[in-house]
Amino acid sequence: MRIILLIDMDAFFASVEIQSNPVLRSRPVAVVGSGKRTVITTASYEARTYGVKTGMNVYEAKQLCPEIVFVVGNGRKYTYTCSELEKIYLRYTPLVEVYSVDESFIDITDSNHLFGGPIAIAAEIKHEILSTFGLRATVGISHNKLLAKLASDLAKPDGLMWITPDKAAEILEDLPTDKLWGIGKSTQYALKSIGISTCGELGRASISVLRARFGVMGERLKAMGMGLYSSIVQPQEAEAKSIGHSLTLPRDVSNMTDIGAYILKLSEMVARRVRKAALRGCVITAVIRYRSFKTFTRHRKIKVFTNDTHVIYNMAMEIINSERLKEPVRLLGVSLSGLIKDDGQLYLFDENRRREALFRTMDALNDKYGESTIQWAISGTKEALPHTPSLPRNGTNSIDTTIIYTMSS
Repeated sequence: MRIILLIDMDAFFASVEIQSNPVLRSRPVAVVGSGKRTVITTASYEARTYGVKTGMNVYEAKQLCPEIVFVVGNGRKYTYTCSELEKIYLRYTPLVEVYSVDESFIDITDSNHLFGGPIAIAAEIKHEILSTFGLRATVGISHNKLLAKLASDLAKPDGLMWITPDKAAEILEDLPTDKLWGIGKSTQYALKSIGISTCGELGRASISVLRARFGVMGERLKAMGMGLYSSIVQPQEAEAKSIGHSLTLPRDVSNMTDIGAYILKLSEMVARRVRKAALRGCVITAVIRYRSFKTFTRHRKIKVFTNDTHVIYNMAMEIINSERLKEPVRLLGVSLSGLIKDDGQLYLFDENRRREALFRTMDALNDKYGESTIQWAISGTKEALPHTPSLPRNGTNSIDTTIIYTMSS
């Protein structure tokens, strides 16, 4: 029987901002984006008592809580803290899976006896996070990831809960299905339409009925209702199947010049992460979400594995150019999948070797001086992307490598 912990940072973004600026302590705080169309990414517990929650727009939050303080989020601050937290977890086990910037699974099955057992480890991790960073965390413990996640959800905030195998059925019996990780509102609604409202009912449901309604997913849903889950904890690099980024645009756009500027920025963000993980991929995906929220997603497989910004960008633009735009675009996304480890092969052609060296140099500069210090540009661009997307066309939307970067101030 495995022993898995889920460490979930409480109101993470808001808590980091409050810790960085003590003036914010005990005040209702919400972290937002920098654009005009921003929504709340997280709120402090003081703000949540007024009904402020993730996804709410600024106007709605202000109506609920006139005293609320809005803070523009700082991604670098959160990712740095996340990486420092991971170092704490690695002291207890090498099996650490950073599920998101504020949640990590750790498997202590083979090491818990060295540190006094699961409860002692969870309590020590909570104490160390608080004493080192001034942040609070909730820890859920169970024999699989599904129930560890549920335990942390039930124990928040600043809690610790262990769902043992003998207690799982009792806890699941009357639990609404949407409380389980992976079951959203639409699935909950579909389950209710066939008379299933609780996890206990889901676990007892006829597999043939679930298959008829959900296909092969029906088997997985039944297992989840019974508290069964097969996915194991793996280090992030081993688990990654794709790396991608998406961006909700500060304004809707409808011309390919603007779109090309944003796709270039997203392609570099993806390529940089892939290179940092020492990976290459062969499947490029582009996503367009229109003003009406209709979403277009297409994949293209290329013949060689790559982590080259140019290759990703040009294929993403080829995909987008194949779609006749039906209305203004509000979101764009790019991802690379079909990932394999980069074997560090030497290239036969000087041009490829030069490009590899250039990528390494750019990545090193951005690592040292901050994300987007040095960026790729489309021919004629004089400012950093994507802040000024109205760029002159070069006719093909491809990158002119004779003008390779702009420096941000």
